[in-house]
Amino acid sequence: MSKPLRIKYSRAWYHVMNRGKRSEKIYFNDPDRNAFVKVLQETTELRNFKISAYCLMSNHYHLLIQTPDWNLPRDEAIYLVRCSCRMT
Repeated sequence: MSKPLRIKYSRAWYHVMNRGKRSEKIYFNDPDRNAFVKVLQETTELRNFKISAYCLMSNHYHLLIQTPDWNLPRDEAIYLVRCSCRMT
């Protein structure tokens, strides 16, 4: 069964969630979590969106994001690539 299409409009709120492969850990310690938050802050400044809340678990995260323009898929991809490069 396919996922429903994401509604696209400016100033929308989105719940973004990402999980580690096979539910494996994506953060191993506080420096990992701090690096994740730092990249998240840099990305929000660079791409001009707001994060109202976030929750970091050992194997996944949740973000509550508001976009001034419809740019979430591009921004999410940029963020994930930047974070992956920093964490490895």
